[in-house]
Amino acid sequence: MFNPISIPFGCVMLFNVVDLKDGVTVSDVELALGEMCNVVKNNYGDDNGGFIGGQVYKNAGFISEQGSVMPDAEDKRVQQNMGDLVIVTYWNSFEQHEKSHADALFKQHFSHLASFCDSTFEVGYEMLWQGVPEDE
Repeated sequence: MFNPISIPFGCVMLFNVVDLKDGVTVSDVELALGEMCNVVKNNYGDDNGGFIGGQVYKNAGFISEQGSVMPDAEDKRVQQNMGDLVIVTYWNSFEQHEKSHADALFKQHFSHLASFCDSTFEVGYEMLWQGVPEDE
């Protein structure tokens, strides 16, 4: 469950921002989130399904001054409060992602998670580069 993942070059990454309702905590959604992630991992992880791996992050609220270009403090506040969680998933293709998410089993579990949310949105990215430090 907490093993490292290897991301092949050429895959697509989907970045899902999850904004929880006021009063709902990350602890409140952990079970629904875990069940949804297991559905994806266990049902769409073959070549036909296209799922490669994923990660879930909790918003820690910090913003890199060195890696950000923002004109004023208002932009920082907006970005700092952009979602409580992000779900990052890697797929062989966008089409496979969409097919899996249209499946009734996934929809059932995602709708349960969504019931705790004000909003979610998912943006797709194509990989242009990846790398690791070179051994010395």
